Amino acid sequence: MFEAAIFDWDGTLADTKKVILTSFQKALKEINLEVPNRYVERRIGIGASETFREILGAANRRVDEKVVKQLVEHKSMVEIQLADEVQLFEGAKELLGLLQGKVKVGLASMNNRSVIMHLLNLNHIANCFDEVLTVEAVSHSKPHPEIFLKTAQQLKVKPGRCVVFEDSIFGVKAAKAAGMSCVAVTTGVYSMDELKVEKPDLIVRSLSDPKISPFVLS
Repeated sequence: MFEAAIFDWDGTLADTKKVILTSFQKALKEINLEVPNRYVERRIGIGASETFREILGAANRRVDEKVVKQLVEHKSMVEIQLADEVQLFEGAKELLGLLQGKVKVGLASMNNRSVIMHLLNLNHIANCFDEVLTVEAVSHSKPHPEIFLKTAQQLKVKPGRCVVFEDSIFGVKAAKAAGMSCVAVTTGVYSMDELKVEKPDLIVRSLSDPKISPFVLS
């Protein structure tokens, strides 16, 4: 049995895609930029700052960190305003409840803390997590393993005794680079075939899949 389960948020526990796309586009509109939604979708998981830097660079704009910070703040504000539109995925609450008292539970998200804590409290699941780490806690974006390693450290569990739940190829890569097991779920924007390439230990279509419980707890 594992000693800790570490969850990603966007696309893994919660269906945030529509809200994320809206928040990115509204922030970009302030600097007269627009990108295809697909461009943003394929970068969910690496963090807003990194995504905005890529967008500015691709548009031949100067990557001004002050501008990046303003864009991230605007995006976060819109996400919080639209928080009522975010829904937990099927099986998310049930799985978190099942794990309580059996393993330590962490959340490791490249989203901003203000957004994550607002959504956790709104959905009444903040108390399901022993530790919550967000983008502010790290220097490197996924697929770098930093956020998972720091979460394990905070949980006081060795990486090899942790299982990560992720929906993105960046997240699966980060989990494996951290020396952790990984359950990939196809509720994000990546297909089962795309996730298989990264060699997660288990791939499921939803968090209600009956294979999860014995994999994590036995």
